[in-house]
Amino acid sequence: MDPQRPYNDLPLLPPAVELETRDLLKACIEAHKALASLRQATGHLPNPAVLINTIPILEAQASSEIENIVTTTDELFRYADHIETASPATREALRYRSALNEGFQALSTRPLSTTTAEIVCSRIKNARMQVRRIPGTALGNQQTGEIIYTPPVGEALLRDKLANWERFIHDARDIDPLIRMAVAHYQFEAIHPFTDGNGRTGRVLNLLMLVEQDLLDQPVLYLSRYIIERKADYYRLLLEVTRDGAWTEWVAYMLDAVADTARWTSAKIDAIRRLHEDACEWVRAQRPKVYTRELVDVLFSQPYCRIHNVVEAGIAKRETAARYLRELVDIGVLQEQRMGKEKLFLHPAYLRLLSDNAHAPQRYALPQQDVQ
Repeated sequence: MDPQRPYNDLPLLPPAVELETRDLLKACIEAHKALASLRQATGHLPNPAVLINTIPILEAQASSEIENIVTTTDELFRYADHIETASPATREALRYRSALNEGFQALSTRPLSTTTAEIVCSRIKNARMQVRRIPGTALGNQQTGEIIYTPPVGEALLRDKLANWERFIHDARDIDPLIRMAVAHYQFEAIHPFTDGNGRTGRVLNLLMLVEQDLLDQPVLYLSRYIIERKADYYRLLLEVTRDGAWTEWVAYMLDAVADTARWTSAKIDAIRRLHEDACEWVRAQRPKVYTRELVDVLFSQPYCRIHNVVEAGIAKRETAARYLRELVDIGVLQEQRMGKEKLFLHPAYLRLLSDNAHAPQRYALPQQDVQ
């Protein structure tokens, strides 16, 4: 294969190799166990909004960083409800979260398809993205600039290969769904159907496929964390499938990514649950007249709370809601900040837990000046 010539002969799926080797099936079993545990862990959270509002943002940050779009967890949560005032990198990462949610919603009306990919990519790029009609797309080595792969060209050819990709996802039921996901992800990246945004679109589609295959209820697997930590391997193994047909190594990488990430995400969810319990106990002990479980739930919807969040939850009217949040500042649960004319109330222990790779919740304590 000449990397400078379009790979129009990209083989159709399924690959002409044995995909379900003994070792890969053993890895599948471990990945399925980890996903089942994650699914169970999600049911133990007191507030489902915790997952919807947090894990996809972590996934958005890591998936964007893979493409060298770098922002911080703090920035993403701070501007989650005010994307228009964020930096360009933060806006682009937050659009990934929106794309993931839009793709998830689309599953209720259509199976995973080329149309889903166009919806997801359009949201990520904030522009109408359709299957490429013009040549000129090539992938280069980031260090040297050398072209290492040129994807197929021609809209009709691309759509034919995407139709085959769709059929493989939905019809190859004799192949384990996790192996199908790994193979489908390679194929999507090799087809490279859009002028930009293919990597992030492909990683959204991975999560949507896990939901569609009934392995997860929500797209809350922090899969890009694994890839960003092993980015060189990710790109190397993709290329080795193209050059050498090295499917076994690629599928093993993706199965380990699913298992490792599912275990990590389960541990993070357990840590969030423990921090939530600690918050309930602390607020109840320090401010019994303010405490309600519903108020604490609002603090865990996302790390930045606004007065209107408390109002919209039906807990109190605006003046009382503002007083409740100030009292939580007084006992060290929140920190008051300003963003323009708006007051924000940061939940530092929660933000730290979400940002850190570890899963050790911080204990609540009175602010230093209040300690006797």
